[in-house]
Amino acid sequence: MKKNGIELIVGVFMLAGFLAFGYLALRLGEVPFLSSGKSYTLNAEFDNISGLKKGAGVQVAGVDVGQVARIWLGEDELAHVALRLNREIRVPVDSMASVKSQGIIGDKYIQITLGGDEEIFVEGDVVVDTESAVDIESLISKFAFGDVE
Repeated sequence: MKKNGIELIVGVFMLAGFLAFGYLALRLGEVPFLSSGKSYTLNAEFDNISGLKKGAGVQVAGVDVGQVARIWLGEDELAHVALRLNREIRVPVDSMASVKSQGIIGDKYIQITLGGDEEIFVEGDVVVDTESAVDIESLISKFAFGDVE
């Protein structure tokens, strides 16, 4: 009987461990159907998003408010970026999205500068007032070869 009692305790402990691991995996992982109520998606169109990657941060006033969910090239030859934002963030329609860099050669992220309009973007709207990434390499080559105007 002692052996069965120990096996039962070990089995319950293992089951509790697997349940805890599963819970953490779902809470920390990217499970869209679990987090869809906490976020919404805005799209943005850019001429150039050089260096921006899926999963990059989205910031408002230096505070992380979301992440880049998807990047694709549209038929209009513009870079389209899907931004997954926290529901608490209300973005006015006159806001501007910019591709910024952390430091001189750091990771790229999206900076949203909020406007003052009372009308708010809703799920799936497109931000067209955007500022593309500054291409440091082309600036350096223009400076080095004398094409700076």
